[in-house]
Formats: sequence, C-alpha cells, structure tokens
Amino acid sequence: MLDKVERLIELVIFRSRWLLAPIYLGLALAMVALVTKFARELVESFGHIFSMTSNDVILMMLSLIDLSLVANLTLMVVFAGYENFVSKFDLGEHPDRPSWMGHVDFSSLKLKLIASIVAISGIHLLRSFMDIAAENKENLAWMVGIHMAFVVSGVLLALMDRIAGDTVKHNNT
Repeated sequence: MLDKVERLIELVIFRSRWLLAPIYLGLALAMVALVTKFARELVESFGHIFSMTSNDVILMMLSLIDLSLVANLTLMVVFAGYENFVSKFDLGEHPDRPSWMGHVDFSSLKLKLIASIVAISGIHLLRSFMDIAAENKENLAWMVGIHMAFVVSGVLLALMDRIAGDTVKHNNT
C-alpha cells in the first residue's frame, strides 16, 4: 500500500513539470509584443531618418539591438527551459534546428542569461551616455552601479560554476 502511494506521489510530481509548458508558451507568444515594438520603432525611425543626427541614428540602432537581445534571451529561456525541465523537442533532423539546442544545461543557461542581462544593461548605459546632457547625474550613477552589480554577479556565477565543475571532476577521479 505504501509503495503505491509513494509511486503515485512520484508520478504526480514528475508530471507536474507540464505545468511549466504554458509559461514557456506564454513567453513565446510575448515575443510577438517584442516584434511589434521593434517594427514600430523601425518604421517611426525611418520616417525621420533624414532629419536625425548621427547620435539619433546611433540611439535608434541601440534601441533596436536592445530589443533583439531581449528577444534572443527570451527564446533561449523558452528553448532551454522547456527542453531541460519539461520535455525534449522531437524535431528529428530538422535542418533549422539550432546547433545549441539540447546542449544548454541549467548552468550554461544561467551564464548566458547573465551575459545577456549585462549586454542589455550596457546598451542602456551607453544610450544614457550618448545623451549625457539630458541625463540626471544621480540616475546615471545608479545605472553604472546596477550595471556593475550585474557584471560582478556574472563573474561570480562563472567562478562558482568553474569551482563546482572542478569539484565534480575531482570527486570523479
């Protein structure tokens, strides 16, 4: 009797991973908002391209790059999260299957995430520096501090993964 209850509990817990599927589907659908925002900024910017200064063009490009990085980050979380925590993608030998799919574990995903966050934060910081005259100096100091916190967090995460990897290798020998 106790074995049946234990097996039932384990089965329910194992199948609960499918509760994550709607979250990943929602993130995939949310990328429609990013594409819409990207298209809107692109169309609006090109409507004023001849009256824009070179700084305005650079700021427009940084904004578009920023949206692209957020979309890439979202896609990475959806693919790797679904494949690591819900189910493997059954795509066979599909020619468009990204080479990294199936090879991004939780450890590499968190490093890719923090690297993307650092890049996005860096772009926001660069945009603020491009228009430094209009930027509140206190806000700028906070932005630099927050960016540096992301950078330090990324370095510490990478260091912790390296130490954990070395520990696993040491224990296996």
